[in-house]
Amino acid sequence: MFPRPARRLPLTAALLALAGALTIGAWAGPRDTAEPHRPVRITHVPSDPGTSTPLSGYAVQSTAKVGDSAADVSSPGYPARDWYPAGPRSTVLAALLANGVYADPFHSTDQQKIPRADFEVPWWYRSDFAVGDTRQRTSLDFSGVVSAADVYVNGRQVAKAAEVTGAYTHHELDITPLVRSGTNTVAFRVRPNDPLKDLTMGWIDWIQPPPDQNMGIVRDVLVRRGGPVALRDAHVVTELAVPSLATADLTVKAQARNDTDAPVTAEVAGSVGGTGFRTTVSLAAHETKTVTFSPADTPGLHLTDPKVWWPAGMGGQPLYDLDLTATVAGTTSDTAHETFGIRDVKAPLDSDGARQYRINGRKLLIKGGGWSPDEFLRWDPTYVEDRLKYALDLGLNTLRLEGHLEPDEFFDLADRHGVLTLPGWECCNKWEGQVNGSEKGNRWTDADYPVAGASMAAEAARLRDHPSVVSFLIGSDFAPDAKIEKTYLDALESADWPTPVVSSASDRSSPRLGGSGMKMTGPYDWVPPGYWYAKREGGATGFNSETSAGPSIPTLDTLRRMMTPAELDTLWKDPDARQYHRSPSPVFGTLKIYDDALAGRYGAPTGLTDYVRKAQLAQYENVRAQFEAYGRNATDQDRPATGVIHWMFNSGWTSLHWQLTDRYLDQNGSYFGAKKANEPLHIQYSYDDRSVVVVNNRPAAAKGLTARATLYDPDGTQKYDRTVTGVAVDGGGAHGTPLTLPSSVSGLSRTYLLRLVLTDAHGTEVSRNVYWLSTRPDTLDWDGTTWYHTPTTSYADMKGLASMAQVPVTATATTRSSDGTATTTVTLRHSGSGKTPALLTDVHLVDGRGRPVLPVRWSDNEVSLWPGESVTLTATYRTADLRGSAPGVRVSGWNTPERTVPAA
Repeated sequence: MFPRPARRLPLTAALLALAGALTIGAWAGPRDTAEPHRPVRITHVPSDPGTSTPLSGYAVQSTAKVGDSAADVSSPGYPARDWYPAGPRSTVLAALLANGVYADPFHSTDQQKIPRADFEVPWWYRSDFAVGDTRQRTSLDFSGVVSAADVYVNGRQVAKAAEVTGAYTHHELDITPLVRSGTNTVAFRVRPNDPLKDLTMGWIDWIQPPPDQNMGIVRDVLVRRGGPVALRDAHVVTELAVPSLATADLTVKAQARNDTDAPVTAEVAGSVGGTGFRTTVSLAAHETKTVTFSPADTPGLHLTDPKVWWPAGMGGQPLYDLDLTATVAGTTSDTAHETFGIRDVKAPLDSDGARQYRINGRKLLIKGGGWSPDEFLRWDPTYVEDRLKYALDLGLNTLRLEGHLEPDEFFDLADRHGVLTLPGWECCNKWEGQVNGSEKGNRWTDADYPVAGASMAAEAARLRDHPSVVSFLIGSDFAPDAKIEKTYLDALESADWPTPVVSSASDRSSPRLGGSGMKMTGPYDWVPPGYWYAKREGGATGFNSETSAGPSIPTLDTLRRMMTPAELDTLWKDPDARQYHRSPSPVFGTLKIYDDALAGRYGAPTGLTDYVRKAQLAQYENVRAQFEAYGRNATDQDRPATGVIHWMFNSGWTSLHWQLTDRYLDQNGSYFGAKKANEPLHIQYSYDDRSVVVVNNRPAAAKGLTARATLYDPDGTQKYDRTVTGVAVDGGGAHGTPLTLPSSVSGLSRTYLLRLVLTDAHGTEVSRNVYWLSTRPDTLDWDGTTWYHTPTTSYADMKGLASMAQVPVTATATTRSSDGTATTTVTLRHSGSGKTPALLTDVHLVDGRGRPVLPVRWSDNEVSLWPGESVTLTATYRTADLRGSAPGVRVSGWNTPERTVPAA
């Protein structure tokens, strides 16, 4: 994120205790731990060497309410009465929410009522585990402590907070001498988090920050069992022959560590893809050696015709398994397992200094979004996978993680689904405090460098084998200085980091890496659709690491779920009102810029429903234009576009901006604008030169296409029509320009419609795209550009859309279910007798009570139909999300009355 001033909102001291579960709303959405956690179960740890068992959960309590000593709290049998049960990965506030202590923080301003003072003292995390056999060695293995913790086992301190500090540092504590047969206790005294002072994680200006600042333990704490020799740091270095992809060389590496006071000889054996290998290693007391297997000593590690991993849409996502075993005197001492993919990533700078990614030798336009976890860092694998599937549904290929580096399962899912990831450190706090001048974030002390280096080493080791990870950004808004850069690069090199390292997400350089090849020129607030076509500022040239036209007003369903009636009234009536659900930043505190543009282009809203329907048109056209401009310019000879990250893909809470899908996975104009722009074979209009362009994102060339462009007045009167046959376009993101619209058309109204239709050689429609345009263009004040937007001095006139007659759209729908998945097929028909089209007709799948069924993936949506036209759409979703009711289809549109029809 670009550095920007933040505002801390005052919080009341009121504590809202609820007897029931956390209320998150009655209908579909993420499972925000709506039921309190059951009492914490004791974790039963097997004796088998090589096992890693996560603690099943904790009892948590504020140190302000615990007068007993650390030795007592961390001893078996301690009566943790009135403590709160928490999951195995839980911030303090997440645990309290799960236990119904506070009202839904995603609703209204309820989060303000949670007292910050409760989280300004350390909190205890306590868990019991049972061991039946003490002959094996035992260790605690963990990261994800936010921000630091003193660690105790069975009444003894085993690590101090000065040692266990930083959200990303990895720790392995040998607790063998303390472990007893039966029940054992581990306790963490977790210290408060301050992102300005600690190398952890913060929320910048994305959302209202959680009152506890995410203090807690947010990754698994593992109890490891093993023999005298431990295997650690197992990974595979891959070298793929590019461009042939005919061979790949694999080098397997692992650390063999003697954990005893005496010399020992171990045999290390392993296998990859059916190839076995083994070696003997002699280790002095407490010695560690690197064990390496390469094609030079193991010919089977030279693969012919390897299974190559590709991003979704470019090929398959095959994965390989590495298994290792260390034995001592014929007995298993430890095991290791890693999953990896074979692929090659390069990202050189082009002649204009922009970073151009190549996957397995093929150029790739990065089309992505900024990823946000849940505000309280609650992990729900189903919810995460739903969002990854949404990204693919939108035609995106990449998600950028600015900090908030998710657990291992996130990257496992990204590997499996073919979603590229761009992880990196975040801005606007301690991570860049040494280099960001007067921006927020404390400067570093000598103690911070080893924490930063350990954080980088741990994340590099964790992420390096994931084929979905294509870079690491060691800076965001600012590049590191020489000392910090060396700290990071030394850690990455030691970890055999396999993909490009980028100095920052902005147009900055670091001493060794040089220029980033990226730009962070905004915008972050509203600009008109034509903005994206200018090759300047945030326009479609180079690699824009974070950008969008800002606000993204959700559907009425979501708005009514997240705001009170009074807040909804203010939403459409008062552009100057501070919107709690936008941002804590004073820059983005209101919707003034957005609302002025909405009223200036479409006319002042007459009510909440009118405000929301105008917002959907505005968001659809703007997000579509952003992705279309970058797609069109990707193959330009002059300053091509190489990447764009829509800021953001999703929100971690109920938000009014920076999202393509909302917290509850509902889909608005932003979502379907992106989906339309990124369809595999796509016809589009260029706001800058009026050209009609066909972009082919499929691998293979397309030929025998027919492109048709028709202009209409809002009442449906045709004013221009042209058809071009024999259109051919190469694959891999190439584009062709079959025609250009004339600069003027006689008698065309000030507001008009453009319908583009692309058909294949058989006459089948493969792409349809409808624009609402004006003979009076938006005028930008480029000289007035700030870091977050470029002002508009006069608006395009879209008010003529208000004159469109109401037209009927009939709908019929049927549903079939199989293996827990339902598919509803909907046929829409414009049944009116006049000329007026039905503009941006939206279909929502609903249950028997009229509540949206989410998540859902539509073949297409928000479609425009001319009289007599029909279209068939499909919606795919989990049958269980109907909650036992029959499905229905709710149809509405810009000029189509709302109605709901059965879809059983």
